Amino acid sequence: MTTSASVPTDSEGAISDDGTVTDRLVEANERYAAAFTDPGMDARPVLQVAVVACMDARLDLHDALGLELGDCHTIRNAGGVVTDDVIRSLTISQRALGTRSVVLIHHTGCGLESLTEDFRHELEMEVGQRPAWAVEAFRDVEQDVRQSMQRVRTSPFLLHTGDVRGFVFDVKTGLLREIDPT
Repeated sequence: MTTSASVPTDSEGAISDDGTVTDRLVEANERYAAAFTDPGMDARPVLQVAVVACMDARLDLHDALGLELGDCHTIRNAGGVVTDDVIRSLTISQRALGTRSVVLIHHTGCGLESLTEDFRHELEMEVGQRPAWAVEAFRDVEQDVRQSMQRVRTSPFLLHTGDVRGFVFDVKTGLLREIDPT
């Protein structure tokens, strides 16, 4: 199985040939830009929805949700956790760019399920400075989705909290499973 059609790898999965991964990405962008035409869109998502999801490379949100360019705002971070920065992005998305719905997507087999807040302590010991952010690790993905839904629904900065739904994406089947908020 290859991880990317545009980045050749050797038999062990390492990047092969000369150049860095970033060099290859820049080359791919040059090919993309050569055929690019301005779609004439503005920054307002057509479907008026913001999707908050984990940064996991196994989640192809546009394909999984049947989305096209311009349909949604996509906000991703480790775990798809609703942090202060996610609230910041959602606030801008709603108040300045017209989104009305929020979809939260966590997934099975998330790396945050194997971390603890000890990760921060270990970083502090290594670099001599405690990170200002929380790891937001969790053991129960469904409960974490509920917590994320609650954080969105109770934020005083968000105008539209009536259509907030949370899901767990199964990385083995590709199916979403909706999580009851209660």
